[in-house]
Amino acid sequence: MSGTTLDPGSRSGGSMDGGVGSPGRAQIPSRTLRADRWWVQPVVTFTLLTLWLLYALVRTASQRAYFVEDYHYLSPFSSPCVSASCVPAARDFGTWFGEFPPFVPFALLVLPFLLGFRLTCYYYRKAYYRAFWLSPPACAVAEPHARYSGETRFPLILQNVHRYFFYAAVVVSAINTYDAVKAFHGKDGGFGIGLGTLIMVVNVALLWLYTASCHSCRHLVGGRLKHFSRHPLRYRAWTVVSRLNTRHMQLAWTTLGTLMLTDLYIALVASGALTDLRFYN
Repeated sequence: MSGTTLDPGSRSGGSMDGGVGSPGRAQIPSRTLRADRWWVQPVVTFTLLTLWLLYALVRTASQRAYFVEDYHYLSPFSSPCVSASCVPAARDFGTWFGEFPPFVPFALLVLPFLLGFRLTCYYYRKAYYRAFWLSPPACAVAEPHARYSGETRFPLILQNVHRYFFYAAVVVSAINTYDAVKAFHGKDGGFGIGLGTLIMVVNVALLWLYTASCHSCRHLVGGRLKHFSRHPLRYRAWTVVSRLNTRHMQLAWTTLGTLMLTDLYIALVASGALTDLRFYN
C-alpha cells in the first residue's frame, strides 16, 4: 500500500490495482429483476382495504340500522352510542352529546382512537405503505419516490404514538365486551342467545386477541425486564403474548372481517331484512 494514493472520489469498493474506483451501483433499466407476480399482494391489499374503508364510511355515516332493541344488538361501528340522536335503549353510557347532524358517526367519540390504533399498527404500516404509497411496493422493487426520510418527519413521526393508542384500544375493547354481554338478551327481557349474540362474542374475542398481539402489548408485558428469572409470571405472560404476536397480521385482517360481519348482520336484522336465529329465548 506504500506509495499508492486512492482517488478521493473513488468508492469504497474500488479496485486496488491502480486506484481506479468502481462505477458504483449497477445501472439496471428495469424496475426490478423479479420474475414472479410481486404486484399481486399490494394490489389485493389495496383492493380489500379500500372496500373495507368504503363500507365503514357508508355505515358509520348512515346513522341507520345500527341497533336491534329486542335483543340489544349494538353495532361496533356505533358503540358507544352517547348522542341524543341514538335510540334511548342504546345509550348504555348515557347521553353526552346533543343531536348529531346527518352523516356524523354515532361512535365519533372513539373512532379517532380506533383509527389511530390501526393506522399506527406495525403491520398496517407495512400494508398501506406498500399498497397505497408504493414505498416500496415489494421487496427488491424500486419505489417511485426520489427521497426517503423514514418516520423521522411529520406526519409519519406521529407513528411513534402507537403505544398510547394501544391503551385507548384496550378501553374500546372493554366497551365492545360490555356490548357483547348485553347481547345475551331475550325478547321478553330475560336471558337469551341468538346468532347475533354468538357473532358479537366471537368478534370481541378476536378483537382482544388482536389487541393483545400488538407489539406495544408485548413490550408492556416484558419489554423492560432485565431478568426474566426474577419475574416468572410476567415471563409466562410475555411468552403467551409473543406467540400471539406471530399471528398479528392474520388477526389484523380477521378482525376487519369480523367487524364488517357483525355490523352487517346487525344491520340486516335491524332493517327487517333478516330474522335473528334464536337458540334460547
